[in-house]
Amino acid sequence: MRIGILGAGSIGTTLARKLAAAGHDVKVANSRGPETIAAATLETGARATTAQDAVHNVEVAILSMPQSAFANVRQLVAGLPDQTVVIDTSNYFPQRDGVNPAIEAGKVESEWIQEYFGRPVVKAWNAIGTVPFAENGQPQGHPDRVAIPVAGDREVDRNIAIGLMNDTGFDGYDAGMLAHSWRQQPGAPVYCTNLQYDEIESALASAERERLSTRRDLSVAIFTERLGSGENPDAATIIRISRALQM
Repeated sequence: MRIGILGAGSIGTTLARKLAAAGHDVKVANSRGPETIAAATLETGARATTAQDAVHNVEVAILSMPQSAFANVRQLVAGLPDQTVVIDTSNYFPQRDGVNPAIEAGKVESEWIQEYFGRPVVKAWNAIGTVPFAENGQPQGHPDRVAIPVAGDREVDRNIAIGLMNDTGFDGYDAGMLAHSWRQQPGAPVYCTNLQYDEIESALASAERERLSTRRDLSVAIFTERLGSGENPDAATIIRISRALQM
């Protein structure tokens, strides 16, 4: 597929590497220009380009950036053809993004994002840590393969996202409509806990919405205390702490 990725941080870089390695035609852009994208991001065949070119004539556009950067690409994304599948990988962290009054008042984060861009959006790859995503992918059918939920209001979009999820080394689990996507956000039992496919349904069902923000903020505090702000621990530490707090 023709794929454009907006954002070349940890998740965007891994997406570019894995999707290009799987045979997709991948373009990737960041906010600082194509010349600043690391060579390692492009090793498997992805091409560095501008944001405008990254989403030109693509079948899938992936937003891999914090919500605080959405304003920079709002017009580009809003102007994409309706049939273009837009996938968002972000999570709301007020400590990083600033307070979003609508989300704080109870708006489902992914529904807010869909309304912000004025077009259908799929939520995928948000429920796995950056290090486990880079390191823990497995071939389809592997007994240790991890599953990640995918939510969206159009079935065709979810199916495409699930297919791409499989190409990155993880089973995509159809989590249904965006109205229920809070079940895969920070603080939920599926978030960064590296569950297998047959464990996802019960984990989604056990999510308690009123507890998510407290658990999210506790995890931020714990990781910051251990490592300092903005640092990512190793995969095993992410999984161990997330399971202790959220399951």
